[in-house]
Amino acid sequence: MSTDVETVATGGGFLVAQARPEDVFTPEDVSPAERSVAELARDFVAREVLPVAERIEAKEEGLVPALLRRMGEVGLLGAEVPERYGGLGVDLVTAALLGEAYARAGSFAVSVGAHTGIGSLPIVYFGTDEQRERLLPDLASGRRLAAYALTEPGSGSDALAARTTARLSPDGRAYLLRGQKQWITNAGFADVFVVYAKVDGERFTAFIVERERGGLTTGPEVHKMGIEGSSTRSVFLDDAPVPVENVLGEVGRGHVIAFNILNVGRFKLGAGCMGSLKEVLAAAAAYASERRQFGRPIADFPLIQEKLAEMAADAYAVESAVLRAAGLMARRMKEGAGEGGLDGREAARRLEEFALECSVLKVLGSEALDRAVDEGLQIHGGYGYMREFPIERAYRDSRINRIFEGTNEINRLVVMQTLMRRAMRGLPVLQAAAQALKELVPAAREATAPDPAWWLGTEGGRAERTLAWVRGARSLFLALAGQAAERHGQAIEEEEELLARLADLAIELFAVESAALRAKKAKDAHKAALAGAYAASAARRAAKAAAEVAARAVRPELARGFRLLGESLALLPDDDVVELRRAVARDVREAGGYPLPG
Repeated sequence: MSTDVETVATGGGFLVAQARPEDVFTPEDVSPAERSVAELARDFVAREVLPVAERIEAKEEGLVPALLRRMGEVGLLGAEVPERYGGLGVDLVTAALLGEAYARAGSFAVSVGAHTGIGSLPIVYFGTDEQRERLLPDLASGRRLAAYALTEPGSGSDALAARTTARLSPDGRAYLLRGQKQWITNAGFADVFVVYAKVDGERFTAFIVERERGGLTTGPEVHKMGIEGSSTRSVFLDDAPVPVENVLGEVGRGHVIAFNILNVGRFKLGAGCMGSLKEVLAAAAAYASERRQFGRPIADFPLIQEKLAEMAADAYAVESAVLRAAGLMARRMKEGAGEGGLDGREAARRLEEFALECSVLKVLGSEALDRAVDEGLQIHGGYGYMREFPIERAYRDSRINRIFEGTNEINRLVVMQTLMRRAMRGLPVLQAAAQALKELVPAAREATAPDPAWWLGTEGGRAERTLAWVRGARSLFLALAGQAAERHGQAIEEEEELLARLADLAIELFAVESAALRAKKAKDAHKAALAGAYAASAARRAAKAAAEVAARAVRPELARGFRLLGESLALLPDDDVVELRRAVARDVREAGGYPLPG
């Protein structure tokens, strides 16, 4: 399939056309101004947060809100708030770098994200001018702190099943909210809550609830497996009065706000996982260099080197994917924007175009981080199981990321559902799927065993060979998705296992392509080695997913051939993967962690 720059630059476009290296935003393209804001955040964490980390984890009363207010004083709480409301008005590239910088702060980063992201951005994007002028300056400065209240005891992934109600007061001046929300981050100290309720029990609506108006109380702090230093409580609404001017957006349109804010949250979660991956790798590399067994550092042993290399390759792939998506979204947000930037709702609409990428990053980052903390703890051995070693807390803290912002199972379904919607809105998915099927049917008919010949393409350097794999994986994804739609029709919504495996293939495709394009653009052998090391592991996961889809989606006479094509994705015959990982591990040891600057 030929490169189509306009198609690739749109949400989901990577599944239809091949990007060019020069068109992909990479970490090396980050400007000094963008890095300076992230450096401010890193300095704040090092100076103010890390020295009191144990006190944060022990839930010392008043400490987290005091730190958040200090962040407001230096401008960090308002990073994404427009300048006219007292913020910095940074773009999404800087927002990603900030998410990475806060990762060192552990559970405090969760408190920051709840305030600056899901707590404040609904007002940034969907608030009226009056709401923004009244609330955003205080939220940007830290004079008031925010929380986001969506989840209920009976509605998690199914947010629209919320039972919290809102009825208009007899005088028509306020809505009275009644119900319960649970697991609300920052609930212990927040002043402003974005709360979702059903007007008259039917119309799902977002409200700005201010604690001082009364009717809102919180339960005790809940005891969690991880992120112990963040405040998490239930919120009880007992006819909480909310002035009609505090309706956020339109009555009955709360789902538009909820789902768009979830997209931003997923993107930021991927960025946070990017930072955590690098922290875990640094801790594991340091321990492996210091810990001696059998007369030498355990970092000398090849099986430990393999773990370090795979952690580094995961970090590189996630970083490449996050910054690529951030660059795409930032560019889209600047198109046609005047000096004052886009209207908030238009900005949210444009972000929604990249819902697929946001879900990809959420799954990619959270699962890569879970692999890293697991292997990092394994490198520490028994010491990793002890509370005094940071890897123990990182292991526990990581687990929530696969649940936050919609479970990974939901996000896998979102990837495919979003692609189907984009196909209906003009993304040339159907045409590309038909072309891919036409190209692959002869190879499937002739296949007698897994053989990479069908996707290898022309010879070249490591990055070129990796991109040849991407082209093959994309064609196979399109052909399988087309066959699945044809075979199952409307019933495909019930084929969740099939949709999830297709999403797995899409996720690995985006990650491998982002990593390889970055390496090719930089003409850097170290980056090409990282991309190749990631591809070696990703290829096995992608092959398993593709083979499973082929068995259920492809018409019977072609199913076996397509299954063999899927299994072929696992074969990388022209690379010594063991030596590749050893080379990456040497770079990790030399750098003392992530082997690239940033």
